[in-house]
Amino acid sequence: MATFLALLALTAALVAAFRNSTDIADQFARAEEQRLVHRFVERSEREILDAAKLQLIWDDAVTRLNAPDAEKWARNFIAGYFWGSHRIDRIYHVRFGGGLVRCWQGPKISSDCRYDKIERTVRDLIAMSVRQPTPPGTVSEWRRHGEVMLPYNSAGLPISRGSSEVISFDGRPTIIAVAPVLPDVTPSLLKGAPDYLVLVRNFDQHIIADLQSSLLLDDVRFALVPDRASGRNELALADMRGGSVGWLSWQSKPPGPAILRQTAPLLAIYILFFVGVVAGGAIIVRRMRRTTSELMASEAQAQHNAMHDAMSGLPNRAHFMQRLRQELASCVTRRELGDVFVAYVDIDRFKVVNDTLGHHIGDELVRQVALRLRRSLPPGDFLSRFGGDEFVLLRRSTGGRASADMLGNQIMAIAREPFVISGHSLEVSLSCGISWGPEQSEDPGELLRRADIALYRAKQRGRARYRRFTRDMDASVKLRREMEIELRRAIARDELTLAYQPIVNAADGAIEGFEALLRWPHPERGSIRPGLFVPIAEQAGLMMPLGAWVLRRVFTECQDWLNCDISVNLSPLQIMASNFLQTIDDLLRETGADPRRYVLEVTEGVMLDRSDHVVEVLKGLKCRGFRIALDDFGIGYSSLSYLRSFQFDRIKIDRSFVQNIEADLDAHSILRAIVSLGHTLRMKVVAEGVETPMQRALVQAAGCQMIQGHLFWQAMPAEEARALVIPQTQEKARVANA
Repeated sequence: MATFLALLALTAALVAAFRNSTDIADQFARAEEQRLVHRFVERSEREILDAAKLQLIWDDAVTRLNAPDAEKWARNFIAGYFWGSHRIDRIYHVRFGGGLVRCWQGPKISSDCRYDKIERTVRDLIAMSVRQPTPPGTVSEWRRHGEVMLPYNSAGLPISRGSSEVISFDGRPTIIAVAPVLPDVTPSLLKGAPDYLVLVRNFDQHIIADLQSSLLLDDVRFALVPDRASGRNELALADMRGGSVGWLSWQSKPPGPAILRQTAPLLAIYILFFVGVVAGGAIIVRRMRRTTSELMASEAQAQHNAMHDAMSGLPNRAHFMQRLRQELASCVTRRELGDVFVAYVDIDRFKVVNDTLGHHIGDELVRQVALRLRRSLPPGDFLSRFGGDEFVLLRRSTGGRASADMLGNQIMAIAREPFVISGHSLEVSLSCGISWGPEQSEDPGELLRRADIALYRAKQRGRARYRRFTRDMDASVKLRREMEIELRRAIARDELTLAYQPIVNAADGAIEGFEALLRWPHPERGSIRPGLFVPIAEQAGLMMPLGAWVLRRVFTECQDWLNCDISVNLSPLQIMASNFLQTIDDLLRETGADPRRYVLEVTEGVMLDRSDHVVEVLKGLKCRGFRIALDDFGIGYSSLSYLRSFQFDRIKIDRSFVQNIEADLDAHSILRAIVSLGHTLRMKVVAEGVETPMQRALVQAAGCQMIQGHLFWQAMPAEEARALVIPQTQEKARVANA
């Protein structure tokens, strides 16, 4: 009996504890939903305020808003713009002190302003914007304009400061934002205190629908009083004075009921039978542990994916550099004994395997090499894959050169036996470069660079060998001089090649065009990466002949690719050259190419130079029929001002915004913001680096019209690319008529 009562007491305690844990889980879920909704409201405020700042930093706005024809001009460039692009319901033009000048309802001027309902709030928001702090380092000076002091930047232009708030307007929650009207080129236009524009956006069904779709919530409603219905969650909206604006409520998704439904039968059996009680308790504990372990495993898997290569399962570059920094720090700061050895390994003539046997054989070869390395090397070695056929190994050991030789011989032994793949016996070799620190360097990047230089020297000496880094190798001046001479010869002898990577339509995967990518298949060194020889070309003054070679080859190879456009990267040095437009004209006459079929890609660094020359060159290219794309957008010196100063045809979103989009909500939000900006400025948006179906779905949902990445196609020779766009029957007819 005592045992039975003890079991009942234990059962009651377990049930109570379980119910308490599900209640806590429900509370956490509700709190997280409220936090996400609150962040959505704040983001909506920021978007309206940012849009106001962007449109109102404009010389014309300063002069035309108070001109005799102000109403006509503002209908097109103020009211029409904000209504069409951001669905702003009401716009008020007010003085600095809050006095009303005019108002618009939607895109039309209105006499029913109802300004008295928000006048106090507007005055408070203007005062708040004046007191708003500016980021450190942005203010160069302060100047007085009437009754207000305005900050100016180093370019001598006033800095815009605005503010926003959620208020109750006509019984509905409303986002209100105020921003000053400031000049963007001629600061002298601002005589006194600036005028302000007030944007009023009702929290209507469009915002509700966006909230539902963005946060995956169901049945979102707004009410003036709390919604106490069962199963609903809610968030109170308040204005700046703490007054109640209303309540947003939605159907909550607590995890507790689902957990209870799954475990209730087990608990019933536990209560009815003692043996069932014990068995049921064991099952509950086991399930709880399994759930916990699954959550931990899921988190660990996500962390693993972020730090490991998907194909080989090895740590990636980011993980390797993190580990290398730790090991070097332990040697330098903790004065631990031993050296840190870095071995840079790649597969000799790997491109030949891909080109002759196919990429699936090449991928399997990479996996088998990774497997042999892991099995053959000691457990303490840290092996990673940087991409392609490149592996990098880290080892802690003592002995300097002797240990480096031992490591090199161990790696060379990996490829002594052939690799058998799909019936093919592949006798491949490995090349390896080795450096070690802190003797040779205490900097992780420098240590890796020296291992890469040693690898290059091993390949230069005939492959199938390893080389230790020595000081004479860091006569990289000599190496660069050799490569400069060889690059000049390669350009003169037409030894460079182009590969073409398709750019596809996001909706149906149809090929829209190709991006031309430069390749250097060196007869002795193998394939040399553009990241290695392009900087040499830039420093040696070879970018103009190299760029002219690329353009001539693209114009010649792609003349009959009529159903697609071709993208070509331009170097900043080409654009800065005084005779670049003349070179373009000469190439067009020489090849007979149609410039309307080509998209010239420039990086954000080009736009840092606000000289008239850069703008004139870009305008000259557009006048000739070329389209201009902004490449790698978001990683350089992104600025909305230069997007206004020049109308690009495309924005290419850098691959870094796509790689972690599946797990990073902020990355997805940034992507959507960039796409929305591109659409607002009438630019097509291309997402680079799409490698998984999930990434494709997310960038397509964000609004990207075109996609580029290995999910669809890798870069390919011109003949293969041409076969994709020219039907076989046309090709046969062309050969017959040749």
